[in-house]
Amino acid sequence: MQAELHLVDAFTSSPFRGNVAGVCIPDGPADVMWMQQVAAELKHSETAFLFPYGEDWNLRWFTPAKEIELCGHATLAAASVLYSTGRVLPDKAIIFETLSGKLTVRQDGDWISMDFPAEPPATSMPIPGLGQALGVEPLYTGRNRFDIIVELPLADDVCTLEPDMDALSVIHARGFIVTAVSDLPHFDFVSRFFAPSVGIPEDPVTGSAHCCLAPYWGDKLGKNEMTGFQCSGRGGSVRMKLNGDRVILAGQAVQVFSGKLRV
Repeated sequence: MQAELHLVDAFTSSPFRGNVAGVCIPDGPADVMWMQQVAAELKHSETAFLFPYGEDWNLRWFTPAKEIELCGHATLAAASVLYSTGRVLPDKAIIFETLSGKLTVRQDGDWISMDFPAEPPATSMPIPGLGQALGVEPLYTGRNRFDIIVELPLADDVCTLEPDMDALSVIHARGFIVTAVSDLPHFDFVSRFFAPSVGIPEDPVTGSAHCCLAPYWGDKLGKNEMTGFQCSGRGGSVRMKLNGDRVILAGQAVQVFSGKLRV
């Protein structure tokens, strides 16, 4: 099988920043094992696979270890490829059929906005071993259907964190969102995301985590529109707008590679 393959840096306007995603458009039907093998070969935190679905597009996301239900940066990357290759005109919305339902994506100049489900956390009881794994005791701990969210006292606590990945990997969750209020005026909060149990020690910029961060910080700060900075080594920013039980996530993307996968 042949497939069109792109690498896209998402949630950034600069190459080699943000979060890189593979975007694979196979020439024909592809089975799950093949997609998982491609994702494992590429070794990016997520690889998106696109298939025409009537006038819409079927979108699936794979980490190097497993298929997942929701991914923001790979959705942004996939939309960027569809717009840049002329498969979708810039004034048209893209409807993605996914494991998380229909996701609507639109281009607005250099930005792409994505209509995602809000995933607010519920306060949880203290999680045994979590503070030890992080190396700092949380101010707040909550869970949604995917992840554990942890608020720390200071932005510097988040940005300098060096968690014990082995200890995190035995705590049941897709991933861990670690966050604090920002100490910079142009960002509302900072965050990082760790998911060792699905093969991602640290994800550079995580769109789906902001489906949790947006309602969490929106409630705390009394805001409907916010900008977050994910202070990983690559770094990247996400704009958010709360809309009932949905969150509009917006970001920029830069394509750094295009070619053919021949398997």
